[in-house]
Amino acid sequence: MRIKLFTILFLLYSQLAFTQKNMGTNATKEIANTTFKRPKLVVGIVVDQMRWDYLYRFQEQYKQNGGFKRLLNTGFTYENCFIPYTPTVTAAGHTCVYTGSVPNIHGITGNAWYDSKLNRTVYCSEDNSVTAVGSNSPAGRMSPVNMLTTTVGDELRIASNFQSKVIGIAIKDRGAILPAGHSANAAYWYDASVGKFITSTYYMQQLPNWVNEFNDRKVVDSLYKIGWNTLLPLQAYTLSTADVKPYEAKPYGKEKTGFPYDFSSFIGKSYSPISTTPGGNTLTLEMAKAALVNEQMGKGKSTDMLCVSLSSPDYIGHSFGPNAIEAQDAYLRLDIELGAFFDFLDKNVGKNEYTVMLTADHGVAHIPGFLKENKLPNGTFDDVALMKEMNAALKEKYKADKILVSMYNYQVHLNYPLLDSLDISDDKVTDWVINYMSKLDAIHSVFELEELMEQPMNVKLKNMLANGYYKQRSGSIQFILKPGYIDGGNTGTTHGLWNPYDSHIPCVWMGWGIKNGYSNKEVYMSDIAPTIAALLHIQMPNGSIGNVLEELQKK
Repeated sequence: MRIKLFTILFLLYSQLAFTQKNMGTNATKEIANTTFKRPKLVVGIVVDQMRWDYLYRFQEQYKQNGGFKRLLNTGFTYENCFIPYTPTVTAAGHTCVYTGSVPNIHGITGNAWYDSKLNRTVYCSEDNSVTAVGSNSPAGRMSPVNMLTTTVGDELRIASNFQSKVIGIAIKDRGAILPAGHSANAAYWYDASVGKFITSTYYMQQLPNWVNEFNDRKVVDSLYKIGWNTLLPLQAYTLSTADVKPYEAKPYGKEKTGFPYDFSSFIGKSYSPISTTPGGNTLTLEMAKAALVNEQMGKGKSTDMLCVSLSSPDYIGHSFGPNAIEAQDAYLRLDIELGAFFDFLDKNVGKNEYTVMLTADHGVAHIPGFLKENKLPNGTFDDVALMKEMNAALKEKYKADKILVSMYNYQVHLNYPLLDSLDISDDKVTDWVINYMSKLDAIHSVFELEELMEQPMNVKLKNMLANGYYKQRSGSIQFILKPGYIDGGNTGTTHGLWNPYDSHIPCVWMGWGIKNGYSNKEVYMSDIAPTIAALLHIQMPNGSIGNVLEELQKK
């Protein structure tokens, strides 16, 4: 009986081993015979301040051949994509999208921060070792030097032995520089002091001829001549509030309120207002087209990457809020512009020869005045006034001036060198600040950051705060505002908090390697870079913590 059992087991083991051997051989042959294909071009589009709901809120007025319907009808969308950290601001968002990382690792903790080692405020892309190329402005003293990790563009450059071209373009310097990465061929941003796209000596010593030719076209003046009127009759904007509201800002001057906006007085004189108009998107996309054609992107043997950030929706949103006609009209126009841009890519790169990813760096809160008007929770908070107020009280208590040096990124930064020199207990100052702020109506909670993990709060919020913490560039005390409250005044609005209106963003893919469909599962901004890396069969960025989004890939 034992002999029979042994014989059966031996035969089964032999068969299993034979099968596994053949399976392994066949799998090896299959992998060996696989030719990994890549798109000719990857186009990353970050719409600055685009709330996720804009994909659907204005959908009935989006064009059938426009950009948003083409993305949704032919591409793949993740309906529940969130930012995994706070503060939800431009620099951190653009960095997260392309690094797959969070401020805790990549170090870009905000648009600016107070550096405890340098004892001063640092702007996210400042670099005093470089100078402007294309103007003599301080706006050119920029580079990605403060970003501590690689981007997916950097990894693409490495994988192709630097044959792939990677270029970043935006009105904002941080929107061009941080996405393109450390090893980018170029990043170009808009210098409002001269009305031209510039770069810095980090990338090159002089502008290419095609950039000078583009600047000589004076696109901004041409757009000023057109002005800004609504695309549709005013009565068609039923999803927005009335044209002029007292809680809206006046970015073009006190005399310019409501449609139509006449910008002819800016021609040849003032080049910054264009950023707060749909014309800023036009300018950026025209520059992107010029870069693609003149740099022959998508024409070489290696995959290229074009990183485009559309900054104007952010300027418009800050001024008028998400419920304004200006916001709705800007997105109706952006829809048309994106549709034309995709047609341009079809013609110049080839249909289904490129991959597009569209997302946002953050969302935006409603203007408190609008919320109040509609009986919704709201309020404002003034960090500048509060810091001045607390410093005055602390000076009276300790006979020392400027004990608090910053309230950047919803955090309080203490002047530790001063406290040490005067032998003042930082623990006592910390406790005093927490006690003082906890009594304010706008404050939901306030606590010492080193005690974050002991705080009785929702795990998701706790993780977002931890992901945003980088000790050298973060403060000592964290404060959180109540939902509906913003750090700002009585006009306009902002973003930066954990709430869904700031952290729920679009994540839409289209083109080469992308199937049509959607998913409602919760994913994160940090998943974008590793997904691009997986599509290209390259290493993910060296600080990436995200997961590959598998559902969108064609098998």
